[in-house]
Amino acid sequence: MSRTYRDLKVGLDESLEERLAWLSPGYSQFRVRRKSVDARRSDDPHWVYTVEVFDSGESPPADDFHVERLNPAPGAARPVIVGSGPAGLFAAVRLVERGLPCVLLERGSLGSKRIQAINRHWRYGELDPENNVCFGEGGAGLYSDGKLISRIKSPFIPYVMDRLVRFGAPEEIRYLANPHVGSDRIRRVIPRIREFLAANGCELRFDTKMTGLLIDNGRVVGVRTRDGREIRSDHVVLATGHSAEDVFDHLRAVGVRMEGKSYALGLRIEHPQALINRIQYRAAAEHPALGAANYKLAKHDDARGIGVYSFCMCPGGYVLSSGTSPDGVVSNGMSNYHRNSPFANAAMVVTVDHEKLFGRDLFGGLEFRRALERRAFQAVRDGGGSREIPVQRVTDFLAGRGGPALKSSSPSGVVPARLDELLPPWMRDDLRDALEHFDRSMRGFISGEAQFHGIESRTSCPVRVTRDPETLESVSHKGLYPTGEGAGYAGGITSAACDGIRVAEAVVATVASR
Repeated sequence: MSRTYRDLKVGLDESLEERLAWLSPGYSQFRVRRKSVDARRSDDPHWVYTVEVFDSGESPPADDFHVERLNPAPGAARPVIVGSGPAGLFAAVRLVERGLPCVLLERGSLGSKRIQAINRHWRYGELDPENNVCFGEGGAGLYSDGKLISRIKSPFIPYVMDRLVRFGAPEEIRYLANPHVGSDRIRRVIPRIREFLAANGCELRFDTKMTGLLIDNGRVVGVRTRDGREIRSDHVVLATGHSAEDVFDHLRAVGVRMEGKSYALGLRIEHPQALINRIQYRAAAEHPALGAANYKLAKHDDARGIGVYSFCMCPGGYVLSSGTSPDGVVSNGMSNYHRNSPFANAAMVVTVDHEKLFGRDLFGGLEFRRALERRAFQAVRDGGGSREIPVQRVTDFLAGRGGPALKSSSPSGVVPARLDELLPPWMRDDLRDALEHFDRSMRGFISGEAQFHGIESRTSCPVRVTRDPETLESVSHKGLYPTGEGAGYAGGITSAACDGIRVAEAVVATVASR
């Protein structure tokens, strides 16, 4: 019978196998369930494991992620999925595994064409509105980075990790505390998902933008595409992401129920990775087993209900220009699998409370986001740039002054700007207070080597497409299934994928009941 050891401490230069041999003499095999690093004590950095150990003659049983297949009625209209980000892709994966053929529409192109358009944007400022960091095969977060950290509790998380590993992600994402595929490796995973879908009953249509819903007596019965075609279906899964502003405009025009949603917005901070390593690992900063250090920071003002926190932390990463409109600038972050850039970056964002700031203005948060992105673009133009990201040294931000730019990891280049004047005063002041707070827990976080990049505005969606908590259909339009981050029901790759699976199961339940 297997035994599980939890919170098993193993030194950086110690062997897990030797520890297990001492704890469980004669064991045959083991399986790592979780692995993290604990560097809180400067004199004792170590690994912390959860390990399942098997006696002689035993072996780890295979994880059972079998999915029961349906036998849908011949000629039934196939579900239509709009969007190929994590939510749309995993909704499609789940449907075909359940034996339900589907159609997946994506406004952008295949990954190979998409990355060419992204590179042109970064290098020359040529933005393709349908192929960028947010649109195209793989969606926003999944294609650009592949960070799989999630705060949600879902029974589908192991399934998502299992399928990603099957499609080529590293095995370690099953157990690492901060699982990460990497931008370089995720580009090899996405085509394998596409190939799997195509071989198992999913029709994929790229460069096919949905321009409208087909509605009959208050029920969604299909979609219309840019080329004028109509695709009929009893189930339309809307997984269009947090940046498809044209979709929100259309939904409001046809009366689909939506509500304003709180989110977070701010700047992206970048430090030399070596500095973060020293802060986090101290004397062990250069230990080869540790790699690039990360961090997670938060400060909450209970009286005002305002939080400031780090988000999407990218050790050994790059700051990217990630806008979707020609007159706006958005910053984001990514890391390759080996996290070997000399820089570390993370979003530093402030709560944007919809009710307090915008009341009943449905698109108040969306307009606020748009306005700041346009101001960031104008700051670049005022600084003599065209495609660059506006930056300000953290020490200058705190002092309320201008100054030269530091070197940056951004492939688009940077232009110095007064980001402290670009932000609303309340947001600027909350960021300043939070920085002082963070520097007390991470001494050296405020540094002459640290630099802010603007504007970090796509952390999540400022709008929610309201759905029934049981059927997961729109509360105003049956047959429409708002899904993932763009619909307001997820906040990252893993949670979006899990939501796509939930919606797929809701579609399956409807089909099975007929």
